[in-house]
Amino acid sequence: MTDATLDPTATVPASQQHSDELVEGLLGRIRDRTARVLIVGQGYVGLPVAMRAVEVGFDVVGLEASPERAAALQAGTSYVADVSDDELRRALAAGYRPVGDPGETGPFDIAVITVPTPLNDGAPDLSFVEDAAASLARRLRAGALVVLESTTYPGTTDELMRPVLEQSGLKGGDEFFVGYSPERIDPGNPRWGFVNTPKVVSGIDERSLRCVEAFYGALVDKVVPVGSTAEAELVKLLENTFRHVNIALVNELAMFADALGIDIWGAIDAASSKPFGYMRFTPGPGVGGHCLPIDPSYLSWRVKRRLGQTFRFVELANDVNEHMPDYVVTRAMTLLNRHQRALNGSRVLVLGLSYKAGTSDWRESPSIAVVERLLAMGADVRACEPYLPHAGAPAVPAPVVECTDEEVAAADLVVLLVDHPDFPLDDIAQHARLLLDTKGVMRPRAFSGETL
Repeated sequence: MTDATLDPTATVPASQQHSDELVEGLLGRIRDRTARVLIVGQGYVGLPVAMRAVEVGFDVVGLEASPERAAALQAGTSYVADVSDDELRRALAAGYRPVGDPGETGPFDIAVITVPTPLNDGAPDLSFVEDAAASLARRLRAGALVVLESTTYPGTTDELMRPVLEQSGLKGGDEFFVGYSPERIDPGNPRWGFVNTPKVVSGIDERSLRCVEAFYGALVDKVVPVGSTAEAELVKLLENTFRHVNIALVNELAMFADALGIDIWGAIDAASSKPFGYMRFTPGPGVGGHCLPIDPSYLSWRVKRRLGQTFRFVELANDVNEHMPDYVVTRAMTLLNRHQRALNGSRVLVLGLSYKAGTSDWRESPSIAVVERLLAMGADVRACEPYLPHAGAPAVPAPVVECTDEEVAAADLVVLLVDHPDFPLDDIAQHARLLLDTKGVMRPRAFSGETL
């Protein structure tokens, strides 16, 4: 034990005192809302964060790499379902500044990185995170906070992002602060949004955690601090691996139940009556969005790379869910064959192209895979999608039409892939010659066809 430890009047080292002063300065700017906030990425994650930060009084700049999207934001047009045009325009009037050029962002006190983290040949592609961190490092000042929200493998924040930021010449944890807070946005969820969903927060050290906790504490109803950035990174992967594996389980059960002549939907309904020990999952054409098709593979990749072992549950779930579009096409072909028609040359109307109901989010949508497979089999495919994005819409492999009685009646087969609330289910049931319902939403109605 040193003399300094024994003596309560001993002088605090100058470097520690300076770091503490930087923390208190940032906490003060967060409290009085004078902290300047930069959100890197204005997509499904970053735009809601920006809107909330403006709402509580921060000066916010949103950096969006897509010129088309940046222009839409500047014009007051939102391409994110959870952010209305009116909300965006209120934010613009309050001082929100969307820009497309990193040189236009200006100085910042808090930066939040919400850029894509795709898979590239089965390996995590963190180039967007590295590029964002490198750009921030060139403008990083003492006392600033940088938070990563993009989904990634445990260790990314401390082992990859922090060293890039330290190329600024400043030391993380002492001269600037670093944290990780996994996004939990559920696009189109009317009950749970950014504000009322508990926010997991973490920092590379105690000072950083205090800053991250204070910032998000100003934005959301409840924060959940954890012990390290790696722990917070694992939280996100745990949540989505849980869903991914259970969806794969019920998808495989659906295939076996059909082969055995059992109504899987009736079994799910009955099992859901149990008030404990069971959570309802339902089958469908596959999984989509950025999270489920990708996040579990991040964890699997990390386990393989670091430990040399295979995460078997994830590998099995990937195999099942990735092949669901093939199974849907097989069921469509079989249904047509039972009515003396070939899939080749048949007119097929697909209902829904986004990855989930009520949203314009098309990332990794299994519906696109179904359409591509139907076209490859020679089908004449049309698609109905009421949630076409205002900006940045992906290329659609088939003509997009309105969901009218005439379109439904003209199709040899209707395939419902997304249970959008806009679809007139009663009219579809009445006019469809044949219908394959992959979401089980037509079950209360009489129709010619079958559920998945």
